[in-house]
Amino acid sequence: MHIRLATRGSELALKQADMASKFLKDKKPDWDFEIIAIKTSGDKRQDWSLEKLGGKGLFTKEIEDALLSGEADLAVHSAKDLPTTIADGLSIAGCLPREACSDVLATRSDVQIPSLIATGSPRRRSQLKKIFPQAVWTEIRGNVPTRLKKIVDGLADATVLSKAGLDRLKISEFDGIKFTELKLDVCVPAAAQGFIALECRSADLDIYAPLTDAFANEEFSLEREFLMKLGGGCQTPFAANCQGDIFRFYHENCGIQKVKFPEGAKFADKLKTVGEIASSVL
Repeated sequence: MHIRLATRGSELALKQADMASKFLKDKKPDWDFEIIAIKTSGDKRQDWSLEKLGGKGLFTKEIEDALLSGEADLAVHSAKDLPTTIADGLSIAGCLPREACSDVLATRSDVQIPSLIATGSPRRRSQLKKIFPQAVWTEIRGNVPTRLKKIVDGLADATVLSKAGLDRLKISEFDGIKFTELKLDVCVPAAAQGFIALECRSADLDIYAPLTDAFANEEFSLEREFLMKLGGGCQTPFAANCQGDIFRFYHENCGIQKVKFPEGAKFADKLKTVGEIASSVL
């Protein structure tokens, strides 16, 4: 069986597609895979301010169109890029096992305390303002190496990146940059950060869903439930992260909070609890 995997054309996206193909190959050794790189609106519009003009669907629409048209069979996404609603006729099959989900502060080596921090994420800015109250904030675009080079070149003193992305690109060092991993109780990640999600045509869901990771799918679903209940996307300053029985969340109305699910709680009970948490912070 020949499976065409659609993804963005960035180095990180292509790496994630390769990871997905290897993960699926282990489950289905008789399948072969082709990776199709698609340039999305978000990739084309590097001048676009995601915060001011919105980012919903900018990194997924063209990929979803490829699924609907039959150009591709399966889409590979950074799960946090997925809007809360996806196109009719498509379904999220599930996720690969989660890797690192935390954020990393990337600071220019000659800077002790950053006074100008570049990030287009209101979530990151809202939480990190408490650590760097003196800082001025600006936006930054581009792939991971490009952003790091911009910091080295003086665009800002620091930026914030996901550890999963750095790990997948095997970037543990970068000339002129020092990395500081941010603890989850200091900066709660975006909902679904660290997950690689697989999307397919709804008619093919029974083919692909059983191949995904059940544990990852549960945590992904709980974080996404929080996101959907609040009615927001990646440009809204709130966050959610589930690790086993611990559910962390952030909202401007309550700050960073942590809830422990009762021992042995079923998924349905956890889902209900997350919905109640979301309602309580509004």
